[in-house]
Formats: sequence, C-alpha cells, structure tokens
Amino acid sequence: MAAPLDMEPPALSLELLPTDPLLLILSFLDYRDLMSCCYLNRRLNQLSSHDPLWKRHCKKYWLISDEEKSQRNQSWKAIFISTYSDLGRYIRYYATLKKAWDDLEKYLGQRCPRMIGSLKESVREEDLDAVEGQIGCKLPDDYRCSFRIHNGQKLVVPGLMGSMALSNHYRSEDLLDIDTAAGGFQHRLGLKQCLPLTFCIHTGLSQYMALESVEGRNKYEIFYQCPDQMARNPSAIDMFITGTSYLEWFTSYVNKVVTGGYPIIRDQIFRYVHDKECVATTGDITVSVSTSFLPELSSVHPPHYFFTYRIRIEMSKDALPEKACQLDSRYWRITNAKGDVEEVQGPGVVGEFPIISPGRVYEYTSCTTFSTTSGYMEGYYTFHCLYYKDKFFNVTIPRFHMVCPTFKVSTARMVSG
Repeated sequence: MAAPLDMEPPALSLELLPTDPLLLILSFLDYRDLMSCCYLNRRLNQLSSHDPLWKRHCKKYWLISDEEKSQRNQSWKAIFISTYSDLGRYIRYYATLKKAWDDLEKYLGQRCPRMIGSLKESVREEDLDAVEGQIGCKLPDDYRCSFRIHNGQKLVVPGLMGSMALSNHYRSEDLLDIDTAAGGFQHRLGLKQCLPLTFCIHTGLSQYMALESVEGRNKYEIFYQCPDQMARNPSAIDMFITGTSYLEWFTSYVNKVVTGGYPIIRDQIFRYVHDKECVATTGDITVSVSTSFLPELSSVHPPHYFFTYRIRIEMSKDALPEKACQLDSRYWRITNAKGDVEEVQGPGVVGEFPIISPGRVYEYTSCTTFSTTSGYMEGYYTFHCLYYKDKFFNVTIPRFHMVCPTFKVSTARMVSG
C-alpha cells in the first residue's frame, strides 16, 4: 500500500550518517572547532578523536614530525593537547619561529658550527614571567615564543646577528639571553622602556625593542640608537629603524642568512646586501658589489651616513692564460642625493695591486660617507696585461646605490628645538 503523499520523510539523524563523509568534513575544521565537536554528542566525540585528524594540526602548529611522534609514543591528539597546554598562547607564532630557528641551525651547522654551540637552551614560562615582573613591562608574545625555543646566545664572538669588519673597525652582534637583556632594560629618558635585543662587546652597540609607545616610538618597534650630537639634551636620541615587530625582525634576518643573502666569511655572518643587478662584465672580468650601512658610525644630526662596500673581481675560468692582468688604478664617480658629484682617482685598491688570472677571484672592502641619506658610486679599474705589458684596458664597476634605513628624529630634540 502506497504511503500518503503528505507524510513527512523521517528526520535525518547524525547517527545514521556514514562515517567517511563526516570525517572528511571534520578534516576541514580548525583545532578549536574540532575540539568543540568533542563536546556536542557521543558520535561527534568519537569522530573528533579520530587520530589522523589531529596529525595535520600537530604538523601545522607544532611542526611535529612522524619520527618525533613515534618517539613520544602518544597519539596525535594527545601530542597536540599536551603541546597546547605548554605553548598554546604562542600558537600564532610558534611554527614560524620554530621553522626559522630550525633553518638557521641547519644552515649554520654546516658553515659556522661554533656559532651553533653558543646558543642557549629554551627558558620556562615562569622565567619569562619573572622578567616581566623585574622590568615592569609585558614582553610581546612573539619574543617570548622565540625564547621558549632558544634563550638567545652566550656573549661570544662571532655573534649570531651578524658581523662587520673594516681595517680599523669590527662589530659582531650577539642575540642576548633573557637575563642579560633584562639587565640592560632602560628607564632613562631617550630610551625609556626599551629592551636590548643584541649587543656587540667591541662597540657597545645594541638593537633595542620598544615595549611601550613612548618618546615617539611605536610599541615593539626595533631600532639602533643614534645620539643626536648637535643637541645639548643627552636624552635626544635618534633611531635607525630595523623592524616593526620581533617576529618580522628575526624571521627576515634568518631568511637573508639561509638563502645566502648574507655571505659567510671566516665562519661569520657578514651583513652585506648584494643587488643581483649590480654586476658588470668587461671581457673576461666580472665585477660585483654588495653594500652595508653602519649605524654605529653614522648620525642623523649632523647628517653623516656611513656605508661600507665589498667588491668581488673575478676572471672567467674559461679565459685564455694570456688574459692574466694586474690592476693599476681605480676611478670613482660618487654622487649624493642632491646630485653633487665627487671624482676620485688613485693607484691600486686598498693599497694593493692584485693580479687576476683565469678562475681567480679577488675581493676587498672599503667605505664611503654621505651627508645625504642616499647616494651611489660607479667607475672603472684600469688593468695592464701581463703578457703584453704595453696593453691597458678599463673594467667597468657597476653603479651601486647606498640608502640609509628609515630613521626617526628624537622627540626631545623636536621639543627643545
């Protein structure tokens, strides 16, 4: 007998739905919603506890590998929950910072192993809480998260945050551990409520992070201090900005290192920036340039911006042996942001007259200053052939630009002015 046409179909029950489609739906949920499903009813509780659902979240948020999972002898869900109970406040940052630290350790482990040995183990939550109580300021979660992975570095050379060397100047910045940073926390005018992140034992140079929006700084902004040499007020401190948050500052630096953006020289990271277009080839000789700004030798008032540059001169390995030559002299055309031009010509480079032969590379560093925030240099080297001593030729030096980082003028100077 046919059912009446107006009879309603039976209500669709969650218990009657097949398991596989439900698991597929649950696989698209974030960890919060997945956890909430555990409390709705018995069926969803059973499905939400399906261990493969939690594998994705463990890998995404905590970077837990299959190998680590097998070593811990726990379910994916149990690992997620236990890790969340310890690091849950950092879930927005942990994976990004952990990957940065892992990438940095792997890269430096092959190139600068002694630097890896200077890293300190992680700190506990209560240690970070104690520092907040000591300095009277809250630490940003991305900073705290990084120190739950590594507690900075011992005060050694070379520093993790990069080096720079000239004939009469050397800088190497350590990433400070939390206790040393707290000891350098500033209460004085000009650097009020600023926490040092780095320190160079040779120059005393530090990068600071502002823990509050005071004295013209944005909260969590990172900068090099630059005393205003023209102001009578000692609290007049200008700032060269190096980051807008700890996460951005640290991960962008690590990315530069592990992608080869900063060269490794004598087991140290040198913060030279190379523009890939800043290369010129003349015959068999290629000249490339990288540059770096030195805040510790610069000032905003008076305007004095100090740059160093590193030049690489290389002859193709396929060049004929008779192409070997020696550098005799250099010519520079230096232009500042106002268009003022200075020309410099002289023998050799840094007191040397290098010989270039097939496959050989010669590198040297030098420096220049500008009274404007930017400028550029270009020029040529004059060589003579070793096999044909009366044959001279010029080799182009590509134009390379130097630009001062963003800076902020001291509010104390602005008020007093």
